[in-house]
Amino acid sequence: MDVRFINPFIISSRQVFELMIQMPLSIEKPVLRTYGSPNYTISATIGLGGAVTGCVVLGFSQQVALALASGLTKVTQTALNSDSIDALGEIVNMVAGSAKKLLPGGLSTLSIPSVILGSHKIQYPASVPIIVIPCVFPVGQ
Repeated sequence: MDVRFINPFIISSRQVFELMIQMPLSIEKPVLRTYGSPNYTISATIGLGGAVTGCVVLGFSQQVALALASGLTKVTQTALNSDSIDALGEIVNMVAGSAKKLLPGGLSTLSIPSVILGSHKIQYPASVPIIVIPCVFPVGQ
């Protein structure tokens, strides 16, 4: 794993969450995802193509997702509905757009982010290590 393709998403996430949403976060030590690692209620995926292929998945608990959506909209979001889901999509779109500018040499393309709700399992390739970068917000991980 090349940090030139990882760090832009860390930097962009911090900028979007702290500056745009006023939601501070601490980033914990990266670890490899293991079998049985938790799945989240909400996942947002961004596909990468070009110099590197793969995907970035931002996983949120419902509590964190609603707090982030509330921070963006400046309206308290109490349920996962079209407004809060749209807000999450916009947040992930901002992260992706900011990260794209920081990726090396313009050699990568990013897909339009998609938000997945409810009980789901992201299918990761079996032969590729998956890096998890835990982020802790005041309202949860």
